[in-house]
Amino acid sequence: MKILVTGVKGQLGHDVAKEIKRRRLRCLGVDYDDFDITDKNSTLSAITKYTPNIVIHCAAYTAVDKAEDESELCRNVNECGTRHVAEACKLLDAKMIYISTDYVFTGHGEHFHMPYDPTGPTSIYGKTKLAGEGAVREILNKFFIVRTSWVFGTNGNNFVKTMMRIGKERDKIDVVCDQIGSPTYTADLAPLLCDIAATEKYDIYHATNEGTCSWAEFAQEIFRQSGQSTKVNPIQTSQYPARAARPLNSRLDKSCLIEAGFHSLPHWQDALRRFLA
Repeated sequence: MKILVTGVKGQLGHDVAKEIKRRRLRCLGVDYDDFDITDKNSTLSAITKYTPNIVIHCAAYTAVDKAEDESELCRNVNECGTRHVAEACKLLDAKMIYISTDYVFTGHGEHFHMPYDPTGPTSIYGKTKLAGEGAVREILNKFFIVRTSWVFGTNGNNFVKTMMRIGKERDKIDVVCDQIGSPTYTADLAPLLCDIAATEKYDIYHATNEGTCSWAEFAQEIFRQSGQSTKVNPIQTSQYPARAARPLNSRLDKSCLIEAGFHSLPHWQDALRRFLA
């Protein structure tokens, strides 16, 4: 079994490659300095040369606000790049796992989004990630689309690291309290992705750590578990203007994952504890 992981320098790609190696499987981790996924010929050449049985596509343009001003680059990476990776998988008859996001939904309401619920992204990032999903579904039969949210891991920047840094600099911080979702630890998600890849249960899945919270509650728990005294002042999204619209409702229903026989991930508070340790 040969597995290729794109975006290996990112939070999730790093932990996925680490998990594959822990399982003593053959793994090639690649990133932008190996080949440019926006270049079709380069992508097809590099992937077909390695001849993987599975490609776990973690590479993505994820700068949500910056994407509003760099829409063409974002689309080239998230839509066109994904299309090129899928075309390489088609040539090799390889399985593909595409990592997607809660941003493909409108973000309205208080319900848990089901995998096949109507989508309606409001940001360039969300629109391009949904377009990437469309490319995968159009080109391949042997695919898994795994949507996740609020990712944090040891490799790269994330909300937890930002809060830890700010906690050392400030006594108080404003954090939005009306955006609800589930933090997801890459060290928990990576083994699940490897389990999914080993099957032929092709489908769209939602995968996050258990439990939900607001960003403000997430920040409060970070400071509580880390022993920092920084106070969190909960504010509304309207009080914290950003270039790109954020979904207020990022709740993802994970019943499809469980029904397919995969395990649920630990509660996000437990994941945070292990991350901080």
